[in-house]
Amino acid sequence: MKYCLAVATQGVRWLAVALAVAAMGLAPASVALVGKVQAEQWRAEIRKALFISDLLPPLATKQYGSFSPTPGVVAERVTYGTEYGMRVPAIVYRPANAGTQKRPGIVVVNGHAGDKASWYSYYTGVLYAKAGAVVLTYDPIGEGERNDDHEGATGEHDRKIEVPGVPARLGGLMVTDVMQAVTYLDQRPDVNPHRVAVMGFSMGSFVAALAGAVDTRFRAMLLTGGGDLDGPGGYWDKSAPMCQGGPYQALLVLGDRPAVIYALNAQRGKTYIINGMADTVVDIPHHESDYFDAVRERVIALAGSKNAFQTYFVPQASHRPAWLMRVAALWLNEQLTFPGWTTTRLEDARAVSIREWAMQVGQPLSKSALQEDHEGGMPAIEAGVPRLTPDQLDVLSRDEWQQERDSFVYSTWATQAINSAREQLAGANQ
Repeated sequence: MKYCLAVATQGVRWLAVALAVAAMGLAPASVALVGKVQAEQWRAEIRKALFISDLLPPLATKQYGSFSPTPGVVAERVTYGTEYGMRVPAIVYRPANAGTQKRPGIVVVNGHAGDKASWYSYYTGVLYAKAGAVVLTYDPIGEGERNDDHEGATGEHDRKIEVPGVPARLGGLMVTDVMQAVTYLDQRPDVNPHRVAVMGFSMGSFVAALAGAVDTRFRAMLLTGGGDLDGPGGYWDKSAPMCQGGPYQALLVLGDRPAVIYALNAQRGKTYIINGMADTVVDIPHHESDYFDAVRERVIALAGSKNAFQTYFVPQASHRPAWLMRVAALWLNEQLTFPGWTTTRLEDARAVSIREWAMQVGQPLSKSALQEDHEGGMPAIEAGVPRLTPDQLDVLSRDEWQQERDSFVYSTWATQAINSAREQLAGANQ
């Protein structure tokens, strides 16, 4: 697949420099074209395009108790601050007998219409907490406790708002939510801030990639069901206009968006991208290994080979949260060193298909999710994860939520974002 070059001046200039370096026969690993000044300029442009504040909002963490979903694991109910004075409800899974040891931290960024009560979200929390990590899962805006009707799987944030600049602001909110989650983990006394990873699935792969481009604090990033960032008029420009398409189009100022975003991530740390070869949800059949190889070459030309992203493709697999698979766990263990896992133990760990697990615990799955090439046939590391219900994973009681509702829900954010966008437009027209 031929990559369509962006016409933005800066992107063309840097691509020309990269090509010139290649023409001179210099090894990409020996040349670091992107210095700190250029990298910070790109990060500033991303923040400006998505209306992300240079100064993150106050975290102002609140605790709402805890429970044990399974022996050896504690789930804490917390909220933390994000843009516009709003708050994010989260469940934080940790080992029950943590002691004083500082542990790895993981942020889980859900896919479209997913939230902290999605099966893969809590399965991830329990699995990696048993490995010895502290895992934060949260509700994206418009889902779960951030939904106006306190419901999940609604896609509320897909409601089109025609005011210019609002979709970009939605992208900025989603990125800020991730950055604030990293801040939360960094400030926990049981987390080593130098061993934090962010994992994104589907829409979450898009959000996580942008977060990793502007936030240098976390060490590793694992993307699945996506990460195939492409050029003008491609899949991501044409995808869901509020949460993906609009924010991605706002970044045209970067020029070669995939190369710039992944070059910035390379300065942050390592990135691993796992996709199913048959994943039509995010158009992987048109973004297979040759496509990723071409993007990676451009990343290396910009930033050198250190930390240039790596890829893994699962034959005959479709859309899956593949970070539950052995191949993903082995890679994460290399980056974070989980206290409860060794390479040998992971290689010997039993795998269970998600369909089999769901039948055992009574977890409902959609008809498509039950399919062999989707989640149903995915071999996940078996961890004795029980079924958890949305009620168990609510951070606030319904009475508390009603009292604090306006600090969580999509409609509150939308009103503030529309007002901010209109004020900016009015100022520009004066």
